[in-house]
Amino acid sequence: MVKRSTSIPFLYKFLIGLFVLISSFFISMVVGAADTSLKDAWNAIISNTVTDTVIMLNEIRLPRVIAAIFVGAALAVSGAIMQGVTRNPLADPGLLGLTAGANAALALTIALIPYANYFWITIVCFIGAAVGTILVLGIGSMRRGGFSPFRLVLAGAAVSAFLHAITEWIGLYFRISKDVSMWTAGGLIGTTWGQLQMIVPFIIISIVISIFLAKQLTILSLNEEVAIGLGQNIIRVKYMLFIIIILLAGTSVALVGNIAFVGLMIPHIVRGIVGTDYRFILPMSAVAGATFMLLADTLGRTINAPFETPVAAIVSILGLPFFLLIVRKGGNAFS
Repeated sequence: MVKRSTSIPFLYKFLIGLFVLISSFFISMVVGAADTSLKDAWNAIISNTVTDTVIMLNEIRLPRVIAAIFVGAALAVSGAIMQGVTRNPLADPGLLGLTAGANAALALTIALIPYANYFWITIVCFIGAAVGTILVLGIGSMRRGGFSPFRLVLAGAAVSAFLHAITEWIGLYFRISKDVSMWTAGGLIGTTWGQLQMIVPFIIISIVISIFLAKQLTILSLNEEVAIGLGQNIIRVKYMLFIIIILLAGTSVALVGNIAFVGLMIPHIVRGIVGTDYRFILPMSAVAGATFMLLADTLGRTINAPFETPVAAIVSILGLPFFLLIVRKGGNAFS
């Protein structure tokens, strides 16, 4: 049975989430190594006023902030979908081989096609994420009875380690370790408007399609037999959802590199707020993931300003204890 929190209507919760996201956006625009104000941030967004500060905000900080919003939303939604499709509370694109596969494909492209443009890098990341997914699901379901949650996690850990080793070998063999690490360290520094124009449409379209499939995902997350009894073509639904996961994970890696745990933490927290109906989980996960990544990136560039603290490190510091808590509670930390 689908659990749903009835104390506060979902619309109000969603509006509160949007308010927190907008507040975080302006905090992120104002706070940083360079002194800025709300007026400067506002001018950078809507005004034609040209000053050194506004130019810096418009060309450096604003693309980075927008990237954090969309990457956070993409990782959170992809994690929520993975947990629903696999009925695995520990599922996360960074833990189950998707981002490792995209990283390996990215390293191979840098080595063999060093002048590949951003469009082809994005496509390659999609392919790498798909390969990582196929390997994990294939290995995880080799034994009779299909894949259990913990078997899937073990397969993900093994495949991720293998793909990370390939990435390292490519970097060393072709002497491009520095170039690869700059892509895969997990950071938003240097994000450009051109990159956003390439990535953002994929993320928006994927999230919108996933919301249209939310009802089928809710039923699928509870019981496949029930889904079949209700006339669902579960194979087609699963394929569509895995394609969405691959697109979301691939675009995230193409933009910021390997960031784990966002897709693990956010859906669990959201389920504690809105229940287990994916019609509510997916949009709220997008908002919560965007807010979380925005605040994590803001912390990363201010905690030791003017030096950068990798956002991947901050997320991992928060994510690892959360992962252990979920394992200890059997996947029901917040649900």
